[in-house]
Amino acid sequence: MNSITRLGTFQEVVMAASKDVAEICWALRGLISELHPDSTEVPRPGEPSAAYGYGEKKMSEAYAYIMPQKTYANLGFYHGASITSIDSLLEGTGKALRHIKVRNIAMAQSAEVRAVLLAAMEERRKALGL
Repeated sequence: MNSITRLGTFQEVVMAASKDVAEICWALRGLISELHPDSTEVPRPGEPSAAYGYGEKKMSEAYAYIMPQKTYANLGFYHGASITSIDSLLEGTGKALRHIKVRNIAMAQSAEVRAVLLAAMEERRKALGL
């Protein structure tokens, strides 16, 4: 994983989260690293979130983000509305953004979450002509 650290680190993104939520975030980060070892990670502690994609541009090159919440982690998808084949876990009504509320490690490691991530990666790969 290529990390852009000029904005911060993943540790800083999860620093204020509860232990349980931080563990979920780390598990999601591990899954993304497994599925896309060359992904670009852009931690943004001020939001707090970390974006993942084929470059550092959040809204065009990134396909996903991890954002700790009070009792769960959001696994968000910048172009989630374009992931039409997998929508059972996706929430949101925005023009493009969708997210999954990941409430435990088992869910973070589930086949369903893995499938949505793979679909998001493929959507961005095609959109960017990679």
